[in-house]
Amino acid sequence: MDIKYFLSCIGMLLCILIHPYDALCTDHIKEPSVAGSFYPSDRENLKKTVEAFLRKAGTPRYEGTVKGLIVPHAGYRYSGQVAAYAYRAIQDSGYKNIILIGISHRSNFKGASVYTKGSFRTPLGDIKINETLAAQLLNVDADVKFLPQAFSQEHSLEVQLPFLQTVLNDFSIIPILIGSPTDQTYQHLITSLADMVDNTTLLIASTDLSHYHPYNKAKDMDSRLIALLKRIAVNESVNLLKKNEVEMCGSVPVVITMEVVRRAGANQGVLFQYANSGDITGEKDKVVGYASMGFLENPLTAYEKQELVSLAHRAVHTYITSGQKFSPQITNPKFETDGAVFVTIRKDGHLRGCIGHMQPVMPLYQSVVENAVSASSGDPRFPPIRESELPSLDIEISILSPLRPLKNISDIEIGRHGLVIQKGMNRGILLPQVASEHGWDRDEFLERICQKAGLPLNSWKSAYLFTFTADIVK
Repeated sequence: MDIKYFLSCIGMLLCILIHPYDALCTDHIKEPSVAGSFYPSDRENLKKTVEAFLRKAGTPRYEGTVKGLIVPHAGYRYSGQVAAYAYRAIQDSGYKNIILIGISHRSNFKGASVYTKGSFRTPLGDIKINETLAAQLLNVDADVKFLPQAFSQEHSLEVQLPFLQTVLNDFSIIPILIGSPTDQTYQHLITSLADMVDNTTLLIASTDLSHYHPYNKAKDMDSRLIALLKRIAVNESVNLLKKNEVEMCGSVPVVITMEVVRRAGANQGVLFQYANSGDITGEKDKVVGYASMGFLENPLTAYEKQELVSLAHRAVHTYITSGQKFSPQITNPKFETDGAVFVTIRKDGHLRGCIGHMQPVMPLYQSVVENAVSASSGDPRFPPIRESELPSLDIEISILSPLRPLKNISDIEIGRHGLVIQKGMNRGILLPQVASEHGWDRDEFLERICQKAGLPLNSWKSAYLFTFTADIVK
């Protein structure tokens, strides 16, 4: 026997014993699991099916850059047409890396599994794994591992691949399956994925919505959830999911996606298409809901920023003159997305009140209105503003980015970064413009944030520090 052939056989045997779920581990090709059941296994038939879905979907109308998608994952007979609307939104868009995140339906495991090697195969060909990015997600402490067996019969990510192969060219994937995640799993994936998503890297969450309810109840549940997703309202979505008032089989992947895209700059959700299985089959006793949605980065225009300032002035004027709450009629979807806002009021250049939210807990317009009123009458450092002062007021709105843990104090940029400090029950925040206005350097900025939190001046050395940026509107 040829010695080289003998050694190669021994190597192959050892590889199979060590990695029993990797077919031909020298290539690490993940063979399709649901071709022929969830979608056609014949190449030409599959190609024609996907292209027909895409033609029917047409070109979606939206403004902004797509940072993430929500796409259903049932068999193509049921949800393929709905899925096509999301994929039309990114057709020929030039994305080079696609992060696919879905729930594990078949395999139980702690944490998450990332497929880190080789390729995924469909009847349309092979798609390479971005092995560098995939490997960066692995973290033993967060239970994020390479568990190839988790993918062996899973459909939630696989059904997305033929669509991607049809609408994109020269791209790679980072496949993630969620099992039973811990808090560490959740936080690690959010932080890591937020660093990856950019103009060439897109995040796609795979999920269906309500399961096996009568048609009208399903539509009601799904419409409530879609309204929250359009606002990127993470906390409210989680609360309704916990109460079983809305449903998603891929709830954790979607919540992770919402957090990630928000950190990546998304400020608006849009519904491309909704249907449920009753719309397709006519059987409406027990249906499953499907939605295609996009998360968009669509910056506020100069005119929209002035609209927000006007809302703040009107809210303060209404409250000070009548004691009534100002309730504007809002039609701009950007204003309806949850936003973290601080409102600063000055009189003749001197601070007269400043109050806000560090987290996006309500729609942007509502946060502006409520914090404007609070800054005018609820800042404990100042007496309530009087009606006679109204003509002399200037209002500044700071729309905060998501908080990021500070890894090194040398990363603080004066004038660009705001600071949040937390130690025990003490917490303080300073907006980015404060350091510039007072001429502080980095050391004094750190001391002042400690002072703001009621802490000794050197407490930043042993406290939790976070940075953020702000879009300042005045």
